[in-house]
Amino acid sequence: MLPAKSAAAALAAACVTSFALLTASPARADTFLSTSSDPRAVERDGAAPGDERPFAARLEEIAGPGAEAFRASAGLPAPSLLRTDETERRAIRHEIDWIDRLPRPEGGAQWRCLAEAIYFEARSEPVRGQVAVAEVILNRVDSRTYPDSVCGVVHQGTGQRYRCQFTYTCDGAAETIREKRAWARAGKIARLMLDGAPRVLTGGATHYHTTAVNPRWAAAFPHTATIGVHRFYRAPRS
Repeated sequence: MLPAKSAAAALAAACVTSFALLTASPARADTFLSTSSDPRAVERDGAAPGDERPFAARLEEIAGPGAEAFRASAGLPAPSLLRTDETERRAIRHEIDWIDRLPRPEGGAQWRCLAEAIYFEARSEPVRGQVAVAEVILNRVDSRTYPDSVCGVVHQGTGQRYRCQFTYTCDGAAETIREKRAWARAGKIARLMLDGAPRVLTGGATHYHTTAVNPRWAAAFPHTATIGVHRFYRAPRS
């Protein structure tokens, strides 16, 4: 059994990772070997009651420090409670040059957890592929089936070798940031997504796997998108 919701909340407060920014090196092998698509998720039966407000209502708290300043310096509109707002949709561009021109982001624990997941899970993917991974994580935060914080979702099952939701958190390898440019890009994408950028790429996906594998559960889950080397799915109950 994975940690209950109360444990996930405690984990969220303590999950800031110490990053070592080193010179560029080959991507870790697990970049495309994620088990984040594992359908075994925390069920909240018997767990302490969590924050049942809709995700949009909790957005400001989840976004953490740095959100307003980042959006202002990037020339982006204020976040909308409707993530499909047309003004916001047109303002966000899934282009590497546009992302690279954004200002350096700041943030707290939730931002770091999301940036880390984007980096280790999808740093070799185009911007759309990285955004898609972020969408899955935030869709899980938004779901009553999973922990209600980014760090809780990302570290769900961590400590159980190869039984976590995101392989890099439980594969025994050091979580070392070696590619500065990729890390900077992941941080900007994480900042945008936490600030309420529309989730328009994956159709509400809560799971994904690489095209190199074909898990049995995929046949039972609605397939919502294929982006880069990842196939995305929405859990029937989500």
